[in-house]
Amino acid sequence: MTPNLLVLNGNPKPDSFCHALAREYARSAYEAGAEVTLLHVGELAFEPDLRHGYDLMPPLEPDLLALQQSLTAAHHLVIVSPLWWGGMPARLKGLLDRTLLSGFAFQYVKVKGKAQPLRLLAGKTARLLLTMDSPVWYYRWWLGEPASRILDKQVLGLCGIRLTHRQHLGPMHTASNQDRARWLTRTGAAARADVRRLNRRP
Repeated sequence: MTPNLLVLNGNPKPDSFCHALAREYARSAYEAGAEVTLLHVGELAFEPDLRHGYDLMPPLEPDLLALQQSLTAAHHLVIVSPLWWGGMPARLKGLLDRTLLSGFAFQYVKVKGKAQPLRLLAGKTARLLLTMDSPVWYYRWWLGEPASRILDKQVLGLCGIRLTHRQHLGPMHTASNQDRARWLTRTGAAARADVRRLNRRP
């Protein structure tokens, strides 16, 4: 079965380096034989703010319904995002808030009187590709990878999506053209490696 990949660029800035990384990953995965859907959060039409929390949910916009369909079909999810103040951009966070809903991504069920999550997207894998202005060592060892840990355990993990790789690129504000070219090359290689791994799945 042909691997199906969903690449989500979480940077709303239209000319960002995250755009270039997402395009390079998608291009390399496609050339390696995968079916690829590439989405840019800045190009999706939706309201990211839950003004009433989850008590009064607005209907999903067509772009969010399409995203859910793409995620359902995907074997592998790639989230490309910058870290702003150590976390995701607000629009990406809003996209996850609006899309990964109970009944679609997870469902709480009672087991021996206690609520436990039923992970409705189990069987899928994911890769994080995060850019940052801080040195990577500082993000990893001093801060403890806060955004990566939240996405891994609290977001993807609750839905049953298994994180296989974390790529951290930085510091971006001092990166040379050579640094950026090297990171793009590494991203293409990661895409090809992911497709090879998915082709080996049972």
